[in-house]
Amino acid sequence: MSDRELKKVKIADITPSTRRFEVTFKVLEVGEERNVFSRRDNTEHRVADVLVGDETGTAIFSAWDDNIEKMKDMVGDTVTLKNGYVSVYRGSMRLSTGRYGSLEPANEEIGEVNKDNNISEKEVESSWRPRRRRFY
Repeated sequence: MSDRELKKVKIADITPSTRRFEVTFKVLEVGEERNVFSRRDNTEHRVADVLVGDETGTAIFSAWDDNIEKMKDMVGDTVTLKNGYVSVYRGSMRLSTGRYGSLEPANEEIGEVNKDNNISEKEVESSWRPRRRRFY
């Protein structure tokens, strides 16, 4: 996928259905990491909530495994999430790299962050539904 196909968005514009997007934000703080088990293969992983923001608002970025250390090193830096992924966890929108996304140093700096508009604090409904198995 080329960068031209990615829609550039601001944090306040992100919804649970936002796909194929690029967003630039400042890494504000990394929360405590916790251990979780994958639903897919029951393997153990580490995850941490990272508060990120731009001039329109803030959001929680879910950092997994090795990305936790990378995010700790990026606190205070401006980063671009390319081909970002939005998930809903317990009614809260979360950003992540997903399988196909990446984090890169940004070409621009973000000065002031709007901390009054945290999109992850607004309760939303998940569009995820379990797949139905067809038996033939």
